[in-house]
Order: sequence, then structure tokens, then C-alpha cells
Amino acid sequence: MDSATSLMRSLHRAQESEVLKPLLERASSTPDERQRIVARAGGLLADLRRAQSSGWVNQFLNEYRLNTQEGVALLALAEAFLRVPDPETADALIADKLGDADWKAHSGKSHSTLVNSATWGLVIGRALVSEKEQGGTLRRLISRAGEPFVRQAVGAAMRMMGEIFVMGRTIAEASDRMRRPEHKGFVASFDMLGEAARTFADGERYFASYLDAIEQTGEGHSISVKLSALHPRYEVAHWDRCVPMLCELLETLCTAAANRGIALTVDAEESERLEMSLEIISNVARLPALRDWDGLGMAAQAYSKRAPAVIQWADALGRDTGRRMTVRLVKGAYWDSEIKRTQEAGLSDYPLFTRKAATDVSWLACARDMLRAKNIYPAFATHNALSVASVLEWAGETRDFEFQRLHGMGDGLYEDLVRNEGYHCRIYAPVGGHQDLLAYLVRRLLENGANSSFVHQLADEHVTDEELLADPVAKVRAVGGARHASIPLPVDLFGARRNSSGLDLQDKAILAETAASVSAAPLPPQPGALSGDAVGRALTAYAGWSNLNVDARALRLERLADLLEDNRTALMATLVTEARKTLPDALGEVREAVDFCRYYAAQARTGLQPVELPGPTGERNVLRYAGRGVWVCIAPWNFPLAIFLGQIAAALVAGNTVVAKPAPQTPRIAAQAIALMKAAGIADDVVVLAAGGPEVGATLVGDPRIAGVAFTGSTATAKKIARTLLEDDNRPLVPLIAETGGINAMLVDSTALPEQVVQDVVTSAFRSAGQRCSALRLLLLQDDIAARTLEMLRGAMDTLIVGDPADPATDVGPVIDDAAHAKLMAYRESRKSDWLHSAEAPTAGHFVPPTLIRLGRLEELDAEWFGPILHVATWKSGMLAETVERVNAKGFGLTMGLHSRIARTAEDVEALARVGNLYVNRSMIGAIVGSQPFGGEGLSGTGPKAGGPNYLHRFCAERVTSTDTTSAGGNASLLSLDDIAL
Repeated sequence: MDSATSLMRSLHRAQESEVLKPLLERASSTPDERQRIVARAGGLLADLRRAQSSGWVNQFLNEYRLNTQEGVALLALAEAFLRVPDPETADALIADKLGDADWKAHSGKSHSTLVNSATWGLVIGRALVSEKEQGGTLRRLISRAGEPFVRQAVGAAMRMMGEIFVMGRTIAEASDRMRRPEHKGFVASFDMLGEAARTFADGERYFASYLDAIEQTGEGHSISVKLSALHPRYEVAHWDRCVPMLCELLETLCTAAANRGIALTVDAEESERLEMSLEIISNVARLPALRDWDGLGMAAQAYSKRAPAVIQWADALGRDTGRRMTVRLVKGAYWDSEIKRTQEAGLSDYPLFTRKAATDVSWLACARDMLRAKNIYPAFATHNALSVASVLEWAGETRDFEFQRLHGMGDGLYEDLVRNEGYHCRIYAPVGGHQDLLAYLVRRLLENGANSSFVHQLADEHVTDEELLADPVAKVRAVGGARHASIPLPVDLFGARRNSSGLDLQDKAILAETAASVSAAPLPPQPGALSGDAVGRALTAYAGWSNLNVDARALRLERLADLLEDNRTALMATLVTEARKTLPDALGEVREAVDFCRYYAAQARTGLQPVELPGPTGERNVLRYAGRGVWVCIAPWNFPLAIFLGQIAAALVAGNTVVAKPAPQTPRIAAQAIALMKAAGIADDVVVLAAGGPEVGATLVGDPRIAGVAFTGSTATAKKIARTLLEDDNRPLVPLIAETGGINAMLVDSTALPEQVVQDVVTSAFRSAGQRCSALRLLLLQDDIAARTLEMLRGAMDTLIVGDPADPATDVGPVIDDAAHAKLMAYRESRKSDWLHSAEAPTAGHFVPPTLIRLGRLEELDAEWFGPILHVATWKSGMLAETVERVNAKGFGLTMGLHSRIARTAEDVEALARVGNLYVNRSMIGAIVGSQPFGGEGLSGTGPKAGGPNYLHRFCAERVTSTDTTSAGGNASLLSLDDIAL
């Protein structure tokens, strides 16, 4: 097993073409084999088409594909409709999804009468809800039935779709359904549907449902288990806590399955959970009590670059434990989220293949490995006729394996093989209520509707059999195994500007190494207090620095960015120790500082060049950008590296020199940054460090020689700075760029997915101990879903680990200092009667327990509480616009969040909200430089936004030169034109 584990690590983020080289050989067939495979697959295609033409659901999904507006609308409606409790929001959701789509274009197009009937239902529904058809004959004809009619019809249609993909609401119902004639010869693997556990109560509930399912499952059938459903912190950072618990839970389930005489398969999930799952499976497989049970199985995902090593690992585990391990080989179901997560984390490469053909090659190579393995019982999950035919060819006469397909998909592919040729097929059969099936249903529809999927292509009349049965090996070889051109590596995500590199903290070894290195790094010395004339020194350096061309200044910022990455561990260590940041937050801050340097360098190269302006003939008008002089940059303690360097980098590349004042709590990280600037070629006194308290800042701001101030901090301090800059009538008028705080609200309506809402609320309110300018302060829930959401939120808060920020398992560290701790704890205590929940936290140290406080009205919150304290209020259906206006009335305008599945709601909030950054269906923190420029309005700041295209110009003086080019006599450019009248 050691060799398989080592191979896994080497393959994890290896170059795609290198991973594919050995797989191409194993996935290849000889010319004779290929001929027989294609012939066999052709027969399977005919079987599939016969079944597809008789199934209304298949035709319905083909008619409404995901590359159509109507297909997307149906998917969104199916995902959200059944969980909406109130009729007003349900009607709004229907209107949003049905109102603008062109349903008439699909009427009568299908071969299925039921599909055409459903289309007419959608046509009628659109007529009722669309503003474009107000007053039409059809609307008048059916208006008496009104919106309740449409709501009931849509609800029935959504439940019908759910039943197609879900075997039953209970095991008993699903078992009964498996006895129907259409399932003759098939067995099932029952999967108890549901999202991953968000709370310990969720895990207990799912565990009980699995145990109950095992007790009710009949002989021959099996159970599939998702480990993420059993523990809410099934994460690498919580390995030491969750893995032992999951081993115990899985042992109990496996013991019950063994006693029942049925098999149990552990499903594959996201790539970062692979190593954890293998350790859990290995520990359970080695238990003496389960030695004689051959029912333990696992899934392997072919889209993973590690898939061949996983097969090798499973074979070795079977050998070591004296059993045959069942391995379900699937293509994989988390492809899009894996791609996005890798890009966001700035990792070296993807953990999976970027081309569908490459995944097919991997599946075939793994299938051949499984057929050859002595200690694996192969289970081939596929709806692809070519894949099935390849397995049949390579397996020869043996029947010692099984196929698997999803319930509701692949009808017709296996019936003849099972009933007439003696092959085995198991139906992966989801079980659960309609609300539980939503996420699963959407994944299936996405998979079914993806343009590259076999099922989608099969239903497309324009795709020939030759195209359907094309050899994936030939496809991959034709492109040299290269990654998909439209999916750049994370480092190239922003084109010419290099993305900051991250660390894979979801990798156990990397996380442990990072934590150890950070803990071992020495804390740099405290810089001395400011002495001498800092502004005078910066003024002296100004001439030399401003005379450098833009490219030379930008080059020094890019060198600084590289040095920041080279010194990442030392910087993270100071951020953890001095600023009390957790490891992920410290890493994120270094990356943001790097991105600021590279972004402003790139912006300067293009945006600070002279601009020739239009005008009348005979003159030349040129706009030039120049430095203003000495800027004072005052940075906060909550982002003492990223904001500190962001302000300075922008001022420098615009041609200014800087006196940089860090917060008194975080001078060491500032001194480290200044030292790296000098190493990057930024001369002494181009940046002068001015460490100290408020009195230092006041002196600097009061100096009439400064040319501008960039400040991030409290609104009160920003106003004080503004007054100081205007007090002396004799001093020049200079710009102030201020980014201050906010009472940041998140609005949630009843279409939102509660699990996603809770995850984003916990991240937005409690990550970084709530000490981000953008952090969520006010949660506004539609009252119809408030009770359920708050129950889940309380449970999620109980899973948080509050403690030492250097510990990888810590979610919430301490607040910054004694003063902050005392202020927050006093406020929290004053609102104790309104507590909805409080998480556990150490009593020693500057720890503030994450706290949820109920408000009677949102107006009760009139100040920003800069810590892990979240306030919650409710609003009634139909009052969203008024609620947004009530938030606006507070005067702050930094960030706002919205969770809703109604696109028009998002458009309405976007139009109404007076905030700098609006986040829809995601968390409210973690703005990305260049993608999400950050900054507020009103009491939350002056703008322009940091990390945006307008920021640099605020640091510049704009100068225009207008020259009369005819002053020496005659307009040469005009007179040189052809065909002029003289």
C-alpha cells in the first residue's frame, strides 16, 4: 500500500499530459478489439435509443437542454421550488423562471405527447406570470385559475421529476419499487439522500437513517454511505477529531451490514477528502470482527488524476485483509466545483482531468486494471455504450463483476445484458423526501445535460453513431494529452498578470509542514519609534523616485511580489503571532499583498501612460499622470500586510513617496514588508516607516507638506483626518482615500438553500473572529424560514473551534487586544437576554465566543461591533425592498449579502442597495484583487475601490499639455491629406 500511496501523491497535481501517458496504453484496444467493441456498442446504442424514445423524462430533458434558456430555467426551478414554504415567494420564483423563457418554441417538437403536454403547461404558465403577455387572450382565458393553479401545477411537475430520479421516499417504498417488472434481474444500492452534515445533529440523524436502511434492506441489495453526512467537520484540518469518530461510526454500520448479509459502499467525494476516506476505510477493513465479511466497498473517481493509484491501493488493501474489495468506478460528480476551488486557492495544477475524453481514458485504464486485479470485485458505473462494450470485450467470458447505473438514467442499456446474457447490474437508487433530493437532482440534471456527456449526445439527433463511438484514446492523443485550452492553470487565471500562488492546506502533509514551519519561525524585532522628519525624508526622495518611468516603478513592485512569496512562511508566522490570524487567513493575506503589487504594476503600465486626446485640427492635447508628492498611508491591524502594502504600492507606482504608519498593534509585519521593499530595489526614504500610536498619525496628517492620505480604519478617525486636512486655510487641498467600516447585512429569502446560507453566514460572521471590514453584522431572514435556518445556524456554531490561531484546527482565534476584548465582552453581556446562541470559547485570553443576538427591529443595531457577534432580525414576504431601504437608512455602505434563487430579486437588490460590494449566493468576505474591487460609500468610505481599475488615478496629479502645431506656419498634417480642395 505504501507504493500506491506514494503514487497518489505524485499524481495529485501532476501535469495532465504526463498523467495520461501510461493510461493511454492501458486504455487502448487492438484493431480487432476495437472493431468488436464498436460493433457491440452499436447494438447497445440501438437498445438505448429504443428505451429513450419511450421515456418521456429522457425526451423532456433532451428538449430542454442546459444550453438553452428554458433548460436553465427548469433546473433553477427544480432546485428551489419544493422548499419554498410561502405562496408569495413561490409565485415570484415561478414568474422569474418561466416568465421570460421561450416555451412556445418547444411546443409540439418532441415525439412524446407527455413532453408536448408539459410544454403547453409551461406556455400557459408563462402566459399567467409574464409581464410581456399581460392582457393577452390566453391570459384572460385562464386568469380565473390564477397563480394558485400555476403553483400547484409546477409543484406537481417538480415532484414528478423528483420521483424519476429518486427510487422512493423510504427504504420500504424504494424496495417495493425495485420489485416492479422493469427492475427484474437488477439489484439496488440504496443511497440515503441529503446534503453534507452541517451540525452534529445532522450527522446523528443521517447515521440513524443509514442504520435503519441497513435493517430494512433485503438480500442482494446494498447501501451507499457518504462520510460527509456523518460528521459536520469532515475536513483535513479536523482530521484528528473526525477520522477516529468516523471510523467508529463506519464500523457500526459495517457490522450491521455484515450481520444483515448485505454490502456497504463508501461513496467518493471531493478530492481533499480522499486520503481521509482511505484511512477510514483501511482502519475498518482491518478490524478482526469484519475479517470474514466481503461486503466492504469503495468508489473511485475516474476524473481524478489519482484514480489509477486508488485502484492499486484498493487491491493492496484487499490482499492485506484477505478479502475482495468492491470498487465502484465512476466518472465523478464534483468536476466544476473542483476546478473553481483549485483556481481560488492558487494551486499548482488541477487534481482532475480537464477534458471529458481524458476522463474516459482514465475510466477505461482503471477498468482494465480492475479486471486484472486479484483482490477487487469490479463495479463499473457508466451510461456510456462504448465504455460498457469495452469492459465486455476485455472481460471475455467471465461474469465476475457488475455494472452500475443511476436510477432514472441509462434505461435500456443493461436490460438485455442482465436478462439474456447473465451479466450483473446494480441500480444506484437514491432514497429520500423531495426536499432532501434537491442537490442530488441538480447534479444529475447537470451531468445529464452537459454538452459533452454521452447521455446528452445520444439524445442529440445531430450527433452520429461514429461521433458517439469515437475512441477517447485517439481524441486525447490528437491534442497531446494537453489540458483544455479554456481552463488555464490558476497561475494564469488573470492572463498576463501572474496570480498569487497558494498552499494546499487541504493536504494533510502540507498543512502539517506549514503549521510546523510557522510555529518555528522567529518573531522579528519590534521596530523603533519614529524619529526625525519622516515627511522631509520622503520629500527629499521624491524627485529621484518620481523621475523613474512607470515601467521601472512597476518592475520593483513585481520584484516585491516575488519576494513576498519567497518569504511567505516568515510573513505568515508574524501574522499568526502578532495579528493573531489563523493559518488560512495568514496565507490569504500574503496572497492578497502579492496580488496588490502585481495588479497595480500591471494597471500602471497601461493606465498611467500619456493619453492623446481628440480635438480640432492643428493642435495636440496630451493628458499625463504624475506623482503628487508625499502620501501618508495609515493601515489597520486587521490586514496589516495586505492593506498596508496595497496602499503603499498604489502610491509608489503612481510616482509618489510614502510615509507609512502601521497600526500600533502590528508594527513587526510592517517592518518586514519595508525590508522586502528595499530588497526589491525601492530606495531608502522612498518609503519611510512611522511606527507609533495615534499621536504619530495625527502629526503626519497635520503636516502641510503632505500631498494625500490613504486611510483604512474607523469612520470616526476618517472624519477626524478629513477635518485636519481642512483646518489650515493656507495648506493645499489634498485628496483623502478612506475605507471604513459598516453595518453589513445579509438578506435571505425562502428560496435560498439553508445549508449554503448557514455555511456562508458562519464564514462571513465568524471567520477572522469577525474582525474584517466586510464581515457580516446583521442577518435578515424572511420569517417563513427563520426558525429552520436559525436551528441549523446554532448547530453549525457548535462545531466551531475557538482557540490558538497557530493550531490548524482553529476556526476562530482571539480578538486583537485587551481593549477590543473588553469592549466586545461588555456589549455582549449587556445583550445577554437577547442571546439566541453562544458558542464555547476558552475563558483565558482574548477570546470572544461567537454569539448570535436577536433584534426586535433591525434599527436596534446602530453601531459596528468589530468581532464575532452576529445580530439577527426577520422580515416578511413581500417586504424585501423596504428592508433594503431600512438598511440603507443606517448610512453605511460597505458590503451586503443576498441569498435568493430569484434572479429578479437579485436585480432589485442590486438597484436598491447603496453598498460598495454586493455578494449574491456566496459569502461576504474574501474580495479578490482585480476581480472584486473593494470599498464602500456613505459612512463606509470615499472610494475609489482598492484593487480596482480606478484606484491608481486618485494618487496622481493629472496634467494636460495643449500645443498649437501650426504656430510655425501652416497645418502640415491637414495639408498633407489627399484630395483636398485648394
